[in-house]
Amino acid sequence: MHAEGAMLHSKIMAYDLVVIGSGPGGYSAAVRAGQYGLKTAIIEKAPKLGGTCLHVGCVPTKALLHTAEVWDYFLHPAEQGLSCENPQLNLPAVMKRKQDIVDKHAKGITGLMRKNKVEVIAGYGTLLGGGRINVQSAEGTRVIESKAILIATGSEARMIPGLEPDDEFILTNVEILKLQSVPKSLAIIGAGAVGTEFASIFKRYGSQVTVLEMLPRLVPVEDEDVSKELERCFRKAGIRCETGAKASDIQRTGTGVSLNVTLANGKVEPLLVDKLLIAVGRKPNTDKIGLENVPGVQVDRGFIKVGPDQQTGEPGVYAIGDVVAGTPQLAHVATAEGMIAVAAIAGKPFTPINRNRIPGATYTEPGIGSVGLTEAQARQQGYDVKIGKFPFAGNSKASIVGHHEGFVKIVSDAKYGEILGVHIIGPHGYELIAEAVAAMEAEATVDTMINTIHAHPTLYEALGEAFNAVYGQAINF
Repeated sequence: MHAEGAMLHSKIMAYDLVVIGSGPGGYSAAVRAGQYGLKTAIIEKAPKLGGTCLHVGCVPTKALLHTAEVWDYFLHPAEQGLSCENPQLNLPAVMKRKQDIVDKHAKGITGLMRKNKVEVIAGYGTLLGGGRINVQSAEGTRVIESKAILIATGSEARMIPGLEPDDEFILTNVEILKLQSVPKSLAIIGAGAVGTEFASIFKRYGSQVTVLEMLPRLVPVEDEDVSKELERCFRKAGIRCETGAKASDIQRTGTGVSLNVTLANGKVEPLLVDKLLIAVGRKPNTDKIGLENVPGVQVDRGFIKVGPDQQTGEPGVYAIGDVVAGTPQLAHVATAEGMIAVAAIAGKPFTPINRNRIPGATYTEPGIGSVGLTEAQARQQGYDVKIGKFPFAGNSKASIVGHHEGFVKIVSDAKYGEILGVHIIGPHGYELIAEAVAAMEAEATVDTMINTIHAHPTLYEALGEAFNAVYGQAINF
């Protein structure tokens, strides 16, 4: 039915800003708009605010990963001088804890909307053009209008053509979070952040895990040395890793999933597992939001093109997060883009996104954190590259926590000491990257960081050592 023909209310409501989507980018932008005094509304089709990240992405997976880390200590208590008789993992209780955390934060977002006078509109928002948005909900349809519109509709898991997920056998990041028992065997197609994190979770929970990646290495967006180290650590932990591999003939068997795996050497191997996780990337949610009604919005393979202020080619229409072309699909990127868009809308100063300052974080064991150029990228761009590398084997706090795997790698310019990139794989690498991001944002040099005093004993001392290693002057290795 045409939107205007089904309107429940003839009154058109006017806003300074309407945000479509309440993920981290959307709700943060709405909060900032409220702080700036803009009359703001946020449209969300799901029952609760928070988007993919909170409900079936970043937050619940990290809750499961934390439990996996704790569980690992129970499995090897003697290493800590402890005795633990017959430890047991209760997956339903683990999942309940995960859900309690999610629900707490969803409730917190609702509170933030009230605090900042943001109106929450339940329903599915579709652009009509001319600043108008159709909102379809269980109560009916209405049209609202706004001076500015912010598209923050996020993304969903890509599926292999011909496959559909279910709650039993073929899973995405959504369905796997509903499991109430640990599968005996789990195959994962895709070795990006999602695939490797779930491999890290379920291997430690007790599953036999196989990771299949079509590209030549795990976590292919990371520095090559990081990829090699993660694969080494995964294999040591008992996770089977097959890179350069392709899956075909995927079938549900009634009790599990069968598939054929073409290995890198060309050999075809049948594989039978209890569960199969599809983790081959995410696609932007832009195909049903009315972009055809705003012809100024330019789209590339479903991704929306934006300018430095996050504005599309259609005046007054902005986009942030996973729908945006050219920036990684990360929650913190969406939030940063939301701050930029709202500042632009409110006439406030802003600094555009700098892709070389975006931290990446993968919460595997060992953990990965990265920012800036990889070694290969820096060389391709013509830099005279100088590398500093320090292993966590030489870090006292790593010995204390019992995790010696990995290293810190500095990629720098030999001429000026410019920090081009920092790549960490090791204990809590996703936390340690913060210092490197701040250093690069402040345009600190290698010498600046060498002269920065690092507390002892800490994990982040490894960064200080790695910066010294650029000049061959690391102390503890």
